[in-house]
Amino acid sequence: MDWLEYENKALENGYEIICGVDEAGRGPLAGPVYAAAVILPKNHVVEGVNDSKKISEKKRDMLFDKIIDECICYSVGIATENEIDEINILQATFLAMRRAVEGLSVKPDMALIDGNKRPGLNIAEQEIIKGDAKSANIAAASIIAKVSRDRYMLEMAEKYPEYQFEKHKGYGTKLHYEMIEKYGISPIHRKTFLKKFFQK
Repeated sequence: MDWLEYENKALENGYEIICGVDEAGRGPLAGPVYAAAVILPKNHVVEGVNDSKKISEKKRDMLFDKIIDECICYSVGIATENEIDEINILQATFLAMRRAVEGLSVKPDMALIDGNKRPGLNIAEQEIIKGDAKSANIAAASIIAKVSRDRYMLEMAEKYPEYQFEKHKGYGTKLHYEMIEKYGISPIHRKTFLKKFFQK
């Protein structure tokens, strides 16, 4: 497994500063969609990093700190639940990705994007399907995005305890739907994801 295959190809093509970009939270019924952009030093792989969905929460938290220590820079961008309702989840994900890249303190000239679509950055882009399991920079971005969003949802669990966000992070679990049935929609729910609750 060559974690630097795509990075090395980009370097061979004349790009110098490469960032990885990934999102977290496209599927949940509540909360923003998060994206992260990470620039690792050339030829650097953060030990233990993998697709954020394949590692435990405890290990993700540990790797989050490790990535921040070892990267050149990182940035997190979000699109709110209101923006998701206004422009749809795909466009909101792209918006969060653009915000993440724009927030980097070092400007990249190439972005490796997890997925099969380009968010429309003002730099060169390459989309990589399952990139979070193929590229060191995307895998790092995957963990930063996932941990950042999970921590936000834990804060929301304290603000709206009745929904038990700490257990499902806003995803559409049986428990979550039961809480919506019981308490209705909260201010952080995505209304376009919950249309059936407005048809009663």
